[in-house]
Amino acid sequence: MVAGVLLVALPALWLGARGLALRSGHYSSDVSADRASLVLLVTVRLLVLLLVLALTAVTLVSAVGAAVRDLELPGLVPVFFLLDLLLATLVLLTFGRRARRRPRRRATPATR
Repeated sequence: MVAGVLLVALPALWLGARGLALRSGHYSSDVSADRASLVLLVTVRLLVLLLVLALTAVTLVSAVGAAVRDLELPGLVPVFFLLDLLLATLVLLTFGRRARRRPRRRATPATR
C-alpha cells in the first residue's frame, strides 16, 4: 500500500500541481466566459488535488503506523487507498501530463 502511494499518488500530486493552471487549448470568443471557465477549471483541479493529498496522508500514516505498531489496518484504509489511486490516475491522465509539442512544419521546397 505504501509503495503504491509513493509510486502513483505522490508523482500525481507533483505533476498535477505543475499543470494546475494549464489550458487545454479551447478558447471562447467571450472574455468573461473564458475567465469564468478558467476559474471553474482551476477550482475543480485544486479540489481534486486537495482530496488526493488528504487521502495520501491518511493512507500513509495509517499503513506506516499499523506496520510499526504491529496493529491491524483499519477497515476504511484500503477503500481510501483505492480511491487515492483512482484519483491519482485521473490527475495523471488529465492535467498532470506533459503538454505535447506540435511538430515543426517542414519548409516547402519553393522557399529554398
